[in-house]
Amino acid sequence: MSEFADPVPLTGERVALEPLAHHHAGELRAVVAEGDLHRTWYTRIPAPDAVEAEIERRLGLQRQGVMAPWAIRRLDTGALCGATTYMNVRPGDRKLEVGSTFLAPGAQRTGINAEAKLLLLTRAFEVLRCVAVEFRTHWHNHQSRTAIARLGAKQDGVLRNDTVMPDGTLRDTVVFSVLDTEWPAVRNGLRHRLAR
Repeated sequence: MSEFADPVPLTGERVALEPLAHHHAGELRAVVAEGDLHRTWYTRIPAPDAVEAEIERRLGLQRQGVMAPWAIRRLDTGALCGATTYMNVRPGDRKLEVGSTFLAPGAQRTGINAEAKLLLLTRAFEVLRCVAVEFRTHWHNHQSRTAIARLGAKQDGVLRNDTVMPDGTLRDTVVFSVLDTEWPAVRNGLRHRLAR
């Protein structure tokens, strides 16, 4: 397995990223049930009764070498509050995407997402030596688009009618990225946000 698909533990001051495992299922069921997170129409967040299958899907992709999945644990309460991944990993091109992320409503706007992304980007650029890291989201997911831009990623473009969603609608995918040459400024911006 490529180092790109190895979800090593990552820890900051607010959050710990733990390699995703089946024992996280109970806590993740509670996360997706909070505020009916799984009912958000423009995302693919599993329903509580589909969490085990989603964990197995992510672990299967890890075994194939194309995903590194993590569970997100907040350090102030010790509670699991979401999940995230490196996906579409391309070690030969030194690229990957950070995605398939969901975060409990109670953990949003707390700095947890910003620190999780800082940990993931630091590993991507400083350990894996990536030349680019992508973020993709649904055109209608304005909250995600704003959060990605606040990280310091730049919008590359929109892939029209890119994906058929579970309800049959077509998703326009907004693609953002951070380049290795931009990483020092992005890192400084994230550190500044977290220090406030």
